[in-house]
Amino acid sequence: MLKVGLTGGIGAGKSEVSRLFVSYGAVLIDADKIAREVVEPGTPGLAAVVEAFGQDVLAADGTLDRPKLGSIVFADASRLATLNAIVHPLVGARSAELEGAAGGDSVVIHDVPLLTENALAPLYDLVVVVDASPATQLDRLVRLRGMTEDEARARMAAQASREERLAIADLVIDNDGPLEALEPQVRKVWEGLAERAAS
Repeated sequence: MLKVGLTGGIGAGKSEVSRLFVSYGAVLIDADKIAREVVEPGTPGLAAVVEAFGQDVLAADGTLDRPKLGSIVFADASRLATLNAIVHPLVGARSAELEGAAGGDSVVIHDVPLLTENALAPLYDLVVVVDASPATQLDRLVRLRGMTEDEARARMAAQASREERLAIADLVIDNDGPLEALEPQVRKVWEGLAERAAS
């Protein structure tokens, strides 16, 4: 099994790269998706979040009110640390479970947005960084995600810098150009990963 950490800044195109890897046969473990699953209604994760932050973080239907929780934790580093201490171990355990279910010669892609920020590179055999210039990221966030320029800049500033991400990369996929330029690059990286997993 080859364990690959995949990361990239917001708007760099990591989701598209993940989708392509899956289409070639990768096993995808999406940290963001798991982070949502472990706090669904009825889970021990949601119960722990409510115990730490109060009933106010629940929506009327009993689901986690993410914007409400976000407004609490992103304004206070200690509250964010509390939330991370609840969610991160649950995400880690579920990721390990999914990885264990993958076949021995699988390429397992761990899609981890905060891989750089949380110094997780040593957990993987290889780290692949999807790279785009800050100008390209900004353009995509405003044009495709409907953010204001200030919102987009704030989200980008909250993440690791481009230089920090590139410093931990074993392989870089350049996604500064059009979508049709991306696929041949991703396929080439995939062929190398599949070869390594099989050897």
